[in-house]
Amino acid sequence: MKNFRILFYFFLLICFNFISVAEAQNWPCWRGPSGDGTSLETNVPTRWDSVTNIVWKIPVPGRGYSSPVIWKDKLFITTAMEETQEKLLICYDCKSGKLLWQKSVLKTKFENKHDNNSFASGTPATDGTAVYVSFLDGKDVVVSAFDFSGKQIWQQRPGTFFSPHGYSCSPVLFEDKVIINGDSQGDSFVAALNKADGHIAWKVVHDKPAHSFSTPIIRKLAGKTQMIFCGNKDIASYNPANGSKYWFVSGPSEDFCSSPVYDEKSGLVLVSSAWPQRTLVAVKPDGQGDVTKSHVVWQSREGAFYVPSPVCQGGYLFTTMTTGKVHCIEIATGKILWIEDLGIQYPSPVTANGLVYMPNDNGVITVIKPGAKFESIAKNSIGEKMYASPAISNGKIFLRGYKNIYCISINGKL
Repeated sequence: MKNFRILFYFFLLICFNFISVAEAQNWPCWRGPSGDGTSLETNVPTRWDSVTNIVWKIPVPGRGYSSPVIWKDKLFITTAMEETQEKLLICYDCKSGKLLWQKSVLKTKFENKHDNNSFASGTPATDGTAVYVSFLDGKDVVVSAFDFSGKQIWQQRPGTFFSPHGYSCSPVLFEDKVIINGDSQGDSFVAALNKADGHIAWKVVHDKPAHSFSTPIIRKLAGKTQMIFCGNKDIASYNPANGSKYWFVSGPSEDFCSSPVYDEKSGLVLVSSAWPQRTLVAVKPDGQGDVTKSHVVWQSREGAFYVPSPVCQGGYLFTTMTTGKVHCIEIATGKILWIEDLGIQYPSPVTANGLVYMPNDNGVITVIKPGAKFESIAKNSIGEKMYASPAISNGKIFLRGYKNIYCISINGKL
């Protein structure tokens, strides 16, 4: 009987460890594992300040607005050193915050940019073997791959990019490809590079040059894998395997900044254009060709967003303007349920354990319980400004402020 009890408790321990590992997620790219700000983790902190529940706090050299990405025990981020005109990829240890290495990706004269942009705004992407990052070299789009020791594997220049606002491309990974949004007033394109050596697997040249800083998402929709891409003055669905186009919606205006999201409950793709007017559009993703008149379920200028990307949770869409006006929208109908001023905002929200983490530029994150009425359960500040978006991995929240990276846990411990 004693041996049976020992075996039984050993079995429970194995099950508990398996569940804990199963719940833990990497945060491998812009907006996390699904590209939409969603985390499946449940053991995520909801309360902290600049001291409380801080596991570690580490200064970051230079300046950049890219968000952290995490793979197991490694955190990657980009930054720019204006003194030396260098653009860097940096790797930290997630457990201690120790700097493991930093590599100069480019040393080049910095481009012109908007005052609210940085020279390192594109978030890296990783598949657990390599890290992929994109910067601008003059007018050339540069994509580089590094292994986990910091050794450069390859570097490719798939096209040119021009915008007075600067550059902020975040690579997207699909199977053996690295997908880059090069939609601009330059060589307007979207391209896929081979992960192994960087050669161009496919490239679609666009005929309606415009600004697009939007990072596409890839989903299995209507029975096929679709890449929802905002650019070329369209909302379009591509086959990420070969670049062929499934469907498109014209407009709703010219430029795009934020990333699209998909709501599984309603089956709708949700996108907002940026300029010259912001329009929020809900699209059914099962069409073919021009679906502008047939598959747009609803659209609205109220609640449309600009730079920050939205999140979906519980049938609600949470959008925000850079002015700080957060809108809660019923996804199925487009009805605005509430509006709340939560402070000027460029970073994008994330969700975990059924809650919405809504950040603002002052480093304050309001934790919201989704519902038809506004309900805040916590308001947390790191005490410094923040343009980067949160990352969630292994029960921790990782925040990048103007000067520091923070690792936050429920009890301030690993």
